[in-house]
Amino acid sequence: MKPKEQRTEKRTEKRTEKHTEKHREKRTEKIAEERTSEQPSHILAGRHAIVEAIKAGRGINRILLADGLHGNSVHELRDLAREHGITVDTVGRSKLDAVVPEGVRHQGVLAYAAPVAYVAVEEIIAAARERGEDPLLLLLDGIEDPQNLGALLRTADAAGVHGILLPRRHSVPLTETVARVSAGALEYVPVARIGNIAQTMRALKEQGFWIAGADMAGEETYDRANLTGALVLVIGSEGRGMSRLTRDLCDFTVRLPMHGKINSLNASAAGAILMYEALRQRTAKAAVRHG
Repeated sequence: MKPKEQRTEKRTEKRTEKHTEKHREKRTEKIAEERTSEQPSHILAGRHAIVEAIKAGRGINRILLADGLHGNSVHELRDLAREHGITVDTVGRSKLDAVVPEGVRHQGVLAYAAPVAYVAVEEIIAAARERGEDPLLLLLDGIEDPQNLGALLRTADAAGVHGILLPRRHSVPLTETVARVSAGALEYVPVARIGNIAQTMRALKEQGFWIAGADMAGEETYDRANLTGALVLVIGSEGRGMSRLTRDLCDFTVRLPMHGKINSLNASAAGAILMYEALRQRTAKAAVRHG
């Protein structure tokens, strides 16, 4: 290759690298802006306050650390967050300044706390069995719309669902928007944050649960499936439905008949139909048992 061609190629590579770096920086800033635009009413500021909140069992959705922050206390916070499955994001200090109320010192650390505390899956199951009822759980695979989550919580309360399982990743956490849309149901329906969906499903199967997934190509219609007993209903994301692995781990899948031009319902509508069908079947079974 001639020297002139080499110089031209190097300049092209540098321009490409600069463009890639700028794109990466813009993408990082965009993510930070999206995440720091959440409702600020449940924001914790300062390392000590956040560490103590985690140790006390407060539900923490996300922690934001100022870029370039180091030291033993920061390492302790990161380790504690990792231990509790809490996401930690690094952002520019100006982003943190824009979120906290004027006069509040954040020390380079902010946390978004959930409106209510998360609970353990085992607590939900134990509470249902203490009431002499077969546990009915709702597992949400990739629900990212807070409006849908709030609506599902509201229906879950009305239909007697004992608790909701919410993945830590690729899922909307409990926020003020979710609480508002749930119309108070968030105060009564326990929510557990889970790490690995597949591991959770396998563990529940070992405890005697059947797992039914909502799928457009389900094996049988929702009204013909047996939705009694210890059961987990799985609702997939708004656009993609359940992931392939989640679908494969279901004991059976159910579909909703669609007779119009639209081939699917949104997650909250589909979930509402399945939850009420489960309630109908359980009520009928109890009536026969006590009749």
